Formats: sequence, C-alpha cells, structure tokens
Amino acid sequence: MARLEYRLLDEAKGYPLLYYYENMAKGEIAARFACDYFIKDRVVYEKTSCAIEANIYIVYVLEDNEAKAFEKGVIHGQEGDGLKLELRRFREDSAEYPLVHVFELSENQDVLVHLLSNYLLWLGQEWRKTSVELDEDRKVYVYYAEPAA
Repeated sequence: MARLEYRLLDEAKGYPLLYYYENMAKGEIAARFACDYFIKDRVVYEKTSCAIEANIYIVYVLEDNEAKAFEKGVIHGQEGDGLKLELRRFREDSAEYPLVHVFELSENQDVLVHLLSNYLLWLGQEWRKTSVELDEDRKVYVYYAEPAA
C-alpha cells in the first residue's frame, strides 16, 4: 500500500498538495495514473504528468476551466459495489456526451486495461478512445470515445 497525491503544477507555489490518499493499492494508483482527467469537488483537473518519489505516487494537474463536471446526482458506485466504467460518446464542440454503456468491473487491473485500450468493442461497434477520466464525485471512471470508421 502506498500514498497517492494530487498536486497542482505550479512551481512558483511549490506544487501545492490538493488531495492525498493513504494506503492505496498500486492497482488503483496505476488506474489513476492512466487517466487524462480527474474530477473532485466538481472541479475538473487535467493531468500533466505523474511521478514516483520513494513510496509516494504523484499526479500533477492543472485546473481545466473550460471543462464542466457532470451533475453529481448520478452516482454509480457505492462502497462494495465494484468498479464502474462508463463508455460515453465524445462529440467535438459539444458539452453533452451521451452514455453508451456502463461496464461493471471487479478489479483495478480490469479498469486499467480498459483505460489503456485505444479501442473498445461494444455490441458490434468499435469505439476509438479520445480521453479517459476518474470522476471521483460520481465514483466512476469514464472512457470517452468516437465510433471508429
């Protein structure tokens, strides 16, 4: 078990600590490292890089002032319910990303493999990844994709 930190990428302020998690499994840390975005307290952060220092894993982020978090009312995961991964259709120049499917996964390694995959196949349709995120407010990972031609 290890410590995970989210830090603001601001050298002048000494990379301020935003959030931290003690005793996190490395499988979950790996899944979080794979995400392009992180949402917490209705703020969207874009990952800039990741680092490892001794037994501390760090995700450096910048606040994404253009992106908006989904409404908090749709919460998928409750404690003990497993891991959820939404497949959402990405549309350029749109603020709406329709839900295609919710995958229910049992392990962080399953989440990681999905997040790292460039393509997912669902009901005969191939989907090409545009980005992935962890929406901690709604307790769900999100895989944004476009239908592949």
